[in-house]
Amino acid sequence: MKIITTCFLLTSAALLIVGCKESQPAFEAPVLKNIGSYSVPVTTKSKHAQMFFNQGIIMANNFNHAEAERSFREAIRQDTTFAMGYWGIAYVLGPNFNSVDNMGTVNEIRKAVTKAVGLSEGASPWEKAAIKAIQIKFPMDTAATDAEGFANAMKQAYTQFPDHSFVATLYAESVMNLHPWDFYAGRGGEPRSWTPEVVSLLEKVISIDPENPLANHLYLHATEAGGDFSKSLVSAERLKTLVPSAGHLVHMPSHIYINTGDYHEGSIANEAAVIADSIYIAECKSQGYYPQMYYPHNYHFLAATAAFEGRVARSIEAAYKTAGLVDKKYYHEPGFEMVQHYLTIPNHILIKFGQWEKILTLPQPTEDLIYPTAIWHYTRGMAYANLDKAEQAKEELKKLNELSQSPSIAGQMNWGINKVTDVCQISSKVLQAELAVKAGQFKEAIQLLTDAIAIEDNLNYNEPPDWFFSVRHTLGHVLLKAKDYAQAEKIYREDLTHWPKNGFALNGLFESLTAQGKTSEAAEIKKQFDEAWKYADVALTASVIDPEKRKDVALSVDEKSPDALVYLANSLCMTR
Repeated sequence: MKIITTCFLLTSAALLIVGCKESQPAFEAPVLKNIGSYSVPVTTKSKHAQMFFNQGIIMANNFNHAEAERSFREAIRQDTTFAMGYWGIAYVLGPNFNSVDNMGTVNEIRKAVTKAVGLSEGASPWEKAAIKAIQIKFPMDTAATDAEGFANAMKQAYTQFPDHSFVATLYAESVMNLHPWDFYAGRGGEPRSWTPEVVSLLEKVISIDPENPLANHLYLHATEAGGDFSKSLVSAERLKTLVPSAGHLVHMPSHIYINTGDYHEGSIANEAAVIADSIYIAECKSQGYYPQMYYPHNYHFLAATAAFEGRVARSIEAAYKTAGLVDKKYYHEPGFEMVQHYLTIPNHILIKFGQWEKILTLPQPTEDLIYPTAIWHYTRGMAYANLDKAEQAKEELKKLNELSQSPSIAGQMNWGINKVTDVCQISSKVLQAELAVKAGQFKEAIQLLTDAIAIEDNLNYNEPPDWFFSVRHTLGHVLLKAKDYAQAEKIYREDLTHWPKNGFALNGLFESLTAQGKTSEAAEIKKQFDEAWKYADVALTASVIDPEKRKDVALSVDEKSPDALVYLANSLCMTR
């Protein structure tokens, strides 16, 4: 079955996704294939300038800003009087939803803005409004970006052109960029004051322009932390095929599926994104931000969704690929801080699935990588604790705590959303709790895990979560060991409000209900678990991997072996 699925995906890739056309002599930028038909008609005398402008917008919608810039530069090469081509360059070189820093230099941005303004006389009215807004965003008398001024200017443009879907989407994006990843008071919480306007605006755009890639993309981000996914699922379904070779857009549905409990659908989306991006990166020789930050994010997400399905081999494989794609030259590069978190993903997944012996073979990160080294010590501590080597585990705990207090990581963030020190604090409490459980000190372990949950619940929303995975899975299991079945039931039900239909909590809930004699409820939960776990290749004891069967997992990958799916996709791409 796995072989059939892989072949189907590869065949689909061959038919639908071949990243770059061979460059035509007249073009200095690649002409991308299978990027959909979305078009923003603009004022230009060149059909090729229009084509590359459309391509630039679609790549910007895909958060591939470097490829977008390359397209916009080709657009102005085709038409040197193309005001919106210069606007596009400034647009993608500035900050964006996932980066508060400019993607280009201030001088490059100013040069593009100056050209756009100077050529704007022949532009259409809405184009002039967009150019005026970008001029406000990047003032000439300071290096600082005026994001709020830009949002206000885009609001004026939207007021002037309320039925222009591109203008409306840019306005929505400008507001979202003022509050990235902050649209609700925590997962499922109350919407922030700015959220209803953004959501309503994007819904309006989608109603009149349903195949607008950016509107659908932003709508998923604007709603993923909320509780109502009825309309989000429509956009998620649309993005599966809207721009087949734009990997980040193909991946985006998983941001909704992980919140609705449709983990298998999330895995499928990320597997498709992996194929799209692997072919694009190979054929277009992409370097820098997109292949280092967004391409590994597909695997990062796949590691999470596959884990929730109980697909251990796939999850571990994806975790290794997440870390393996990172180029060490970006470890300390400003704006690339997330790559250090990517290095830790195998550690968390191996812990989740009890691969204690494998953990002890993981090489120690270099000494300059303080955060990954701290997590490495946490991982080894968990392994030693579960291999009944308490003293070695305590030594690892000591090193974890020492590194967690290092001033050099005090301000380090993942995507600018959560502090890595918070992740380290949770790690410390979980390891301390593991040692307490092994010593039979259940009360102490329960308190430590409760404290860890308080930190976990206070993390800012991010997907996948910066803590891999729910501490409640561990606490529920400890409560069952302590025979506090009612409290275990409560914890598992709480977890299912965070992660619907997840098999770990469902199986733990089943055992807690069974222990309380709630047989009819338990029988219903067992049906739900069987459905949730139908793709799994591992057995559970309550909400953790069965310790008697943890070695049955067939690991087909390590840090030196490629993901077979991607390897074949690349080969297919390069030899076509």
